[in-house]
Amino acid sequence: MSLVISKLGKRYGATPVFSQVTLTVPAGDFVAIVGESGVGKSSLLNCMAALDDWNEGSIFHDGVDLGRLNEVQRAHWRRKNLGFVFQAFHVLPHLDVAQNVGLPLLLLKRPDPERVQRMLAAVGLDGLGARLPAQLSGGQLQRVAIARALVHRPALLLADEPTGNLDPRTAAQVMDVLQAQAQESGAALLLVTHSDSAAARAHRLLRLTSNGLIG
Repeated sequence: MSLVISKLGKRYGATPVFSQVTLTVPAGDFVAIVGESGVGKSSLLNCMAALDDWNEGSIFHDGVDLGRLNEVQRAHWRRKNLGFVFQAFHVLPHLDVAQNVGLPLLLLKRPDPERVQRMLAAVGLDGLGARLPAQLSGGQLQRVAIARALVHRPALLLADEPTGNLDPRTAAQVMDVLQAQAQESGAALLLVTHSDSAAARAHRLLRLTSNGLIG
């Protein structure tokens, strides 16, 4: 299942964010995208997730033209195919760890407590499923986010500055988990980061400029 982006461009009003972005990411590939602040890296990732619209070009995933999907169809596509790891974690504070991780499976109407427990063990949170997010450290919360993003075995995994709020040691541990779990599931992984050490792990390193991707 490949992600294929062709001549993608986005504007806010008359102000261009990026243009002429062309990229193909096959299953199992790991691509890191770097660039100056404000160049549109997060906006590009949101377009890949069909969370935001674009003005030119196209995005196909497994032959599906995301630009032709309506909002309900996009939501169903994300639910089935996408895992997203945010810098700010975006865990639900009123749900415990296991409930947060299991939420994608619940939305797909295929709850699987055993799968949730296996994911918690895989990211080093075995035994912490009953804790609330407020009882966890930043590094543990990011592991929750990774487990949640991968629990439903998505074909596409997007990570937006997943180590931005973490100290270097914890950041390295989180990247170890993210990379290992993405590789195990065979997901295509796209990482947006300012971290040189995180970017160096990728199979390909690309730089986003106002005129497209370089690398």
